[in-house]
Amino acid sequence: MERQRDQSPREPAADDGNIHPAPAHALGLGRFRRAGNRRVRRRLCAPRAVAQGGHAAFAPSASQGGARNGGALLASAAILLAMDRPPICECGTVKLWHGVVQSSENSQHLTDWYSPSHFTHGLIMFFLAWLLWDKWRLFGGAPARWALPIAVVIEAAWEIMENTPMVIDRYREVTISWGYAGDSMINSLADIGWMIVGFLVAARIPWQASLAIALFFEAFTAWAIRDNLTLNVLMLFWPLEAVRQWQGMG
Repeated sequence: MERQRDQSPREPAADDGNIHPAPAHALGLGRFRRAGNRRVRRRLCAPRAVAQGGHAAFAPSASQGGARNGGALLASAAILLAMDRPPICECGTVKLWHGVVQSSENSQHLTDWYSPSHFTHGLIMFFLAWLLWDKWRLFGGAPARWALPIAVVIEAAWEIMENTPMVIDRYREVTISWGYAGDSMINSLADIGWMIVGFLVAARIPWQASLAIALFFEAFTAWAIRDNLTLNVLMLFWPLEAVRQWQGMG
């Protein structure tokens, strides 16, 4: 036998003299509370994702500071132009790839054997940004939102410094780049672009994968041209004659 529902009208609640707030659903606030809860869960879950090897709490997008990135590139181009750097290779052509290191066209085109080093710059820049502003929370982590623009400015500053007479002469004296005459503007801007690509890739893969990519590029370019990012830095600041001779045998 089915239970019959009580059809009798309910008695109104007694008035106790106090003001009782209306329930959230009656005011239409339920959806706002649910949205707020979802935002809180995302903030709480993001650090967990980082601890498991991802970068969910610190994953900038390609559009992060897009105007500032573009501004840094334009400023770099203007400074390089003021330094009388050639816009493109003086041979008059623009190549997607040039693979002969000991030639007048080295560092004059869009990509060459040193492009992997700039990609690795991006991997390193992302790691340092994550370490300083996400893990250690330096300055309260506030610079994290500008991590990519800061990396672009640093890379652009290096490209400008690399094309000063002092650094060009240093490369000629202590490295295998005896005929190095600096980069073309298009090559310098492409190098900055490769750094940006490396930064964005590092933001989306586990740190172990970033490390594996960096080690692969270092080993591969050392095998192919007897030079890489590590040797480049070593020979620029602490030149070793044994390394110079080994590189010259390539």
